[in-house]
Amino acid sequence: MTDAPDATDAPIQARLDEFAETYARIRREVRRVIVGHEEILEGVLLCLLTEGHAILEGVPGIGKTLLVRTLAQALDLEFRRIQFTPDLMPADITGTNVIVEAEGGRREWEFRPGPIFANLLLADEINRATPKTQSAMLEAMQERSVTVAGTTRHLDEPFFVLATQNPLEMEGTYPLPEAQLDRFLLKLLMRMPGRSEISEIVDRTTGAHVPRAEKVADGAVVLRMRDLAREVPVASHVRDYAAALVLATHPDRDDAAPLAKKYVRYGAGPRAAQAMVLGGKVLALVAGRYNVALQDIRHMAPPALRHRIIRNFEAEAEGVDPDRLIADLVDHVPEPGEA
Repeated sequence: MTDAPDATDAPIQARLDEFAETYARIRREVRRVIVGHEEILEGVLLCLLTEGHAILEGVPGIGKTLLVRTLAQALDLEFRRIQFTPDLMPADITGTNVIVEAEGGRREWEFRPGPIFANLLLADEINRATPKTQSAMLEAMQERSVTVAGTTRHLDEPFFVLATQNPLEMEGTYPLPEAQLDRFLLKLLMRMPGRSEISEIVDRTTGAHVPRAEKVADGAVVLRMRDLAREVPVASHVRDYAAALVLATHPDRDDAAPLAKKYVRYGAGPRAAQAMVLGGKVLALVAGRYNVALQDIRHMAPPALRHRIIRNFEAEAEGVDPDRLIADLVDHVPEPGEA
């Protein structure tokens, strides 16, 4: 195993402290506006700091738009929201060329950028758009650029997409194919808040003063935090553990988890291991560590795997959800010893 840089070294320690302090400030500022949803906020920040995107599943009216808008305010980043509908076209997202009148009465083409040219983008109910429009969106997410009329234009960094799906209304939707779901780093589940949280939401939003996040960082800070996260070393036995979790989701393998053999049709791919390791790096830095621990990989397993495990008919008939399969998976795969 390659020796990791000594975290007691002054420059490294200063960067660790700065990362953890900035993360805590961002989280604290967002929580001034957002009530509860701790897991969602953590997942969104993990994606933002690892150049990933998140897909969020939750019923309407529980704060998805407010969460992303508040994060944009805290980071002084540009926020846009796109409401996906069946008649939405790719040009409505990426932008298009229009004819304008120039000096001397000449006419020329001018590019009018679409809402995707933002830092934080909420793709609301992405499964209501047609596959053609979904593909245009996902291409921009993957390549960080859009091509219109043969000209490629790069998107500003940081660039983060939070795509939402409504789990209740499935009529008239176009479910994202597995290959496209795989491109989202994490899948987050936004659950209904409890009684005390709803009471706090009502108190904050119906009074004379509605809280608003103040700027505590900016895009340059986010990019520096991303660079540091990429530098965090990962021991070989930790990487092997992430790989073992992924392989144990495949029902045709001898080392598959018991419930995976019974209820899974197709298991996760390498991107799941990447997601667990990248998220683990941020968790390590938040905890003040310059190394990824096994507990970080276990913590990342549910959001990294739940949209990458394809259940069979028996699982759907019996109501076996992905999180139950992942819990069985984590119990089944033994932790490796130190390399």
